[in-house]
Amino acid sequence: MPEGDTVWQSARRLHSALADKVLTRSDLRVPKYATADLTGRRVLDVTPRGKHLLTRIEGGLTLHSHLRMDGSWKVYAENQRWTGGPTHQIRAILANADSTAVGYRLPVLELLRTTDEHKAVGHLGPDLLGPDWNPETALANLLQDPARPLGEALLDQRNLAGIGNVYKSELCFLLGATPWLLVGALPADRAAQLPALAKKLLEVNRDRPVRSTTGRRGQDLFVYGRAPRPCLRCHTSIRVADQGDGSRERPTYWCPTCQTGPAPSPHRRAPSATLPRTSRRTTN
Repeated sequence: MPEGDTVWQSARRLHSALADKVLTRSDLRVPKYATADLTGRRVLDVTPRGKHLLTRIEGGLTLHSHLRMDGSWKVYAENQRWTGGPTHQIRAILANADSTAVGYRLPVLELLRTTDEHKAVGHLGPDLLGPDWNPETALANLLQDPARPLGEALLDQRNLAGIGNVYKSELCFLLGATPWLLVGALPADRAAQLPALAKKLLEVNRDRPVRSTTGRRGQDLFVYGRAPRPCLRCHTSIRVADQGDGSRERPTYWCPTCQTGPAPSPHRRAPSATLPRTSRRTTN
């Protein structure tokens, strides 16, 4: 799933291609909006909100999209070949005289009144890369359920918006806590560091084509995607297991030496050989 920094990059590309230009083509390929025609309207801006994208359009309209696991927006110059996937996976096309933005495999695509954006993103906590970022509120949100595992709390976008599975694992490593440690058991000094650390990780990566949390070239991540390779700090084998609230399980990585706290039962361990590395990401 794209994380906050990746969505921020997508918004920047879309804004650069579409903002302050009149649409010469619009095609929303979802049944509810199949007859909607935005042609002739000017795109005002494209704004990220956590993992959501808000494309604001003249006339008080907003096209809301969410990429989830497989979605993407690609931007193409005039006469450039589209390479984002087969035609049947296209969900949206927005074009002007210079560029065409194509949305592939978008699981969420809806046309809203701009005044109703809160219906799509109003539930989100402070955005790590947004103007509403508030570390005190983010920390208070995380601490309000002390009996919840830290990894699950970090992924809950109602607490703070922008963290996905990669940053969840990396943050827990940097905090020295397993993702299964209860939020209330996280030492107060580490809890106080969490909001600033999370913001720093996303900010330093929002302009990078290759995500890095280590600062080491060729060794981009501390734990995510690295099982069963040795920990970069202590050389213990990195471990992987599924973590979730029962509705969705996600592969979660940790170092059993560098991180303190509970770990899952061995039967929940996920097969590391089939899990892809995700530090590299498409920039278009």
